[in-house]
Amino acid sequence: MAVLSSQSVTMRTEAIAPSALIPGICSVPSTAGTLTKEPQQARFHSSYWKIGQKLRPKSGAERYATGKAPLTVTMTATMPSKSDRRISAIYVPSETHKQTTHSIAHERLEIVKSLDAWADESLLPFLKPVEKSWRPQDHLPEPSSEGFYEQVRELRARAANLPDDYLVVLVGDMITEEALPTYQTMLNTLDGTKDETGASLTPWGVWTRAWTAEENRHGDLLNKYLYLTGRVNMKAVEKTVQYLIGSGMDPQTENNPYLGFVYTSFQERATFISHGNTARHAKELGDNKLATICGLIASDERRHENAYCKIVEKLFEVDPSGAMLAFGDMMRKKIAMPAHLMYDGVDRNLFDNFSTVAQRTGTYTARDYADILEHLVKRWNVEKIETLSAEGRQAQDFVCTLAPRIRKLDERTQLKPKKTPKIGTFSWVFNREVQMW
Repeated sequence: MAVLSSQSVTMRTEAIAPSALIPGICSVPSTAGTLTKEPQQARFHSSYWKIGQKLRPKSGAERYATGKAPLTVTMTATMPSKSDRRISAIYVPSETHKQTTHSIAHERLEIVKSLDAWADESLLPFLKPVEKSWRPQDHLPEPSSEGFYEQVRELRARAANLPDDYLVVLVGDMITEEALPTYQTMLNTLDGTKDETGASLTPWGVWTRAWTAEENRHGDLLNKYLYLTGRVNMKAVEKTVQYLIGSGMDPQTENNPYLGFVYTSFQERATFISHGNTARHAKELGDNKLATICGLIASDERRHENAYCKIVEKLFEVDPSGAMLAFGDMMRKKIAMPAHLMYDGVDRNLFDNFSTVAQRTGTYTARDYADILEHLVKRWNVEKIETLSAEGRQAQDFVCTLAPRIRKLDERTQLKPKKTPKIGTFSWVFNREVQMW
């Protein structure tokens, strides 16, 4: 049984709203008022959580903030309840680190808000017109065609040659794409750029919705392709998608657009690399149509990467120290992959196991992580920026020397004696055995 683990949540406001604790679930009694130095109790259905105030040293991200020190809200479950069991049946709560919200200082928030005209002119052109965009159906058997069944047979014949480790990586990529609602939600947590109404006409709101619409085709196409192959357990895949969307993600971006756009710049390049490698591998395995599918998705990810990099590039131009601190802070935290809370109802280490297969097959590796970091350092001309605060210079030194250190660590790992091959099973491929390393 999964039970909510103890965790700490850093709040930046004196009063604690119910949604600031566990949205839609945890409620503070109406008599609680604002958080004081005296511990109070909050009701989590039939479990109790202790809420206490304490101060802690500023983290790297908190250098953005001015004013009062943050509040750390420590919540400890005393016993599992029926409610806890209901929750564990819906998603897998596993975050244990301290969470900071709304860390951007007022002056930096004003900088972000001043970029609306720039975003309209420089960001929105990265979007493709709907009528000129590729459609998933362009690359799948046509169900209204008399040749539909023959097209499906040809697709299945090509897919029959795909090894299970390749399928595991492709399914993992597809599941990551299918959790798109989580990523739109994440973008709409960012102060100053979120879609305030759900149909906002600000360039940021337009971008977020249109980006989501473009990304939506990726999961649609891979899902339908995998369904038609007959090679994967679609029920297990669908269960994993539902768990993942229900679990969400925690990229530690703190509602801060500086941090958020560093994260998306890194992550879009990571997906570009991953899909590009699945395209290359599909071609090597003789499935040229699948290679085309993965290549199209990789191309979209590259375009989106360029858009997000353009935003951070602009932040470096207008606020070099703020952008440098954000870059350094996200790299110190390490970039969490979007599907890090992946679960299929069976394997609690599913994401780690999927990542291990991706590493072994050369789809996405520790070396790729270092390459992405190095690419961003060059793209944003980080080494040559001079107008920095003392803290900014420290962050600059950190990010400029991190990639070589990651590579050295990876090289030492590769030089270690090879482990005895480990075999694992994945529900996605009907529990067939797959080599992990």
